[in-house]
Amino acid sequence: MDLRIEEIGADRLSEYAQIPMKFEVRSIFVVEEIEGGLGGLRFKEEKLQKPYVKDYDSYEDIYADESKEGGCGPESWPRHFDISNWYIFMAFDGDEPVGAAAVAFNTDGVHMLEGRDDIAVLWDIRVHPDHSGKGVGTFMFDHAADWARKKECRQLKIETQNVNVPACRFYVKQGAHIGEINRYGYFSHPRVWFETMLIWYLDL
Repeated sequence: MDLRIEEIGADRLSEYAQIPMKFEVRSIFVVEEIEGGLGGLRFKEEKLQKPYVKDYDSYEDIYADESKEGGCGPESWPRHFDISNWYIFMAFDGDEPVGAAAVAFNTDGVHMLEGRDDIAVLWDIRVHPDHSGKGVGTFMFDHAADWARKKECRQLKIETQNVNVPACRFYVKQGAHIGEINRYGYFSHPRVWFETMLIWYLDL
């Protein structure tokens, strides 16, 4: 593949959204306590008897601010946040879009940024299913990390869930480590109350 990166603005988020952000959940990481948690936590992968498809862009009741209209997909980001400091880009193989990613930085209202100006959040990363397993994700992740370094960030932060086993393995492969495990992070959201929130950090 001859991959290239192209930065885009809010006017092209509909094009960005054409790359799906969904996958089939075939297994999950069950988080087990050791000695009530005093001995640490252990991840055990368990296969599901009934796999299902998770589409991140459909969870507007989870990821969008319920006080605002417009859902939670990429086209809604400007309605929820000031994205003027965000780095949003797409990956192309020739003229074909094969992936996209967004990095949030120095933005009021993004709680994952913790009010810090030395951290960036990999807000979104997606690879077209026709091009998975071809290095597109790694190419974009490295590019996002390089951008954060140029902003003099100390860390790149990423949120995922225990049901996204491929993403967890991907972030480990990229050198990230788990900084936070919240088994009740989605407890107030009926559709995904059972998921465990995992916050990853890449030291830059």
